[in-house]
Amino acid sequence: MKPSLAVACALAFTGVATSWASPPTGVTPTVLARGTYGAFSVKTDAPVAFESQGKAPLDFVVRKHEYAPNSSTGWHTHPGPVFITVVQGTLTFYEYDDPKCTPKVVTAGQGYVDDGHGHIDVNRTDQPALDVSVILAPVGASFRGELAAPGPHCSF
Repeated sequence: MKPSLAVACALAFTGVATSWASPPTGVTPTVLARGTYGAFSVKTDAPVAFESQGKAPLDFVVRKHEYAPNSSTGWHTHPGPVFITVVQGTLTFYEYDDPKCTPKVVTAGQGYVDDGHGHIDVNRTDQPALDVSVILAPVGASFRGELAAPGPHCSF
């Protein structure tokens, strides 16, 4: 293969791969903290009924996302659950595997729990929005993976 043909093929492949990804648009993420926790088991009763277990050490990543009006995180996954608190504005969440593409609208002061299997966060308003997330991830590993767009059940 001639060098120019090889370069053209590489560029064409790169263009296709990029079009499959769903990068964020208008969202600025900032890691606020990342800490490693040893294996643990927590179970509480009333007034807070909660149960959780980390069988191996985990990183807890605290991250904020600043959303411009009409912005999106892009379709993505996480290696574990994510607890998202909307601090300002209104965000709409969609699950990647939801056959009905059901919007879950969350406003300031409310939370959303992501199971990590894939979703997109969208600011569908003309006002800025802000969330703070706690992400569970393997120690030192990536805490976000990209998914193809559009989602299998959503047209965006």
